[in-house]
Amino acid sequence: MYARISRFEGGSADVVRAEIDKVRRDVESLKSGTATGEAGRLGGLVDRFVMLADDGSGHSAVIAYCETQEQVREVDRIMDSMSPATDQGHRVSVDVYEVVLDESLRSATSKAA
Repeated sequence: MYARISRFEGGSADVVRAEIDKVRRDVESLKSGTATGEAGRLGGLVDRFVMLADDGSGHSAVIAYCETQEQVREVDRIMDSMSPATDQGHRVSVDVYEVVLDESLRSATSKAA
């Protein structure tokens, strides 16, 4: 599994909230199979999608999880073309990591109680 993490800065609180709403709509259209164009291709490539945001600072991050390196490279190409306009903040970094550990501790702590 691989994770593509993109970080954004410089958006106002209103801009960050609007972007969150847009991403939610995009994800719903991907889940329902109604997404079109380049964005529609993400549904067959991304296993899991996470967005983190701090509208107070204007910072956000998007994590897209993919099974293979080839998939994450294609997601990178697609998402590069979907970066927000400059008046909505700017992307400060994009990194790709191999996911080497992904464990939930919730079940371990609930059994101990």
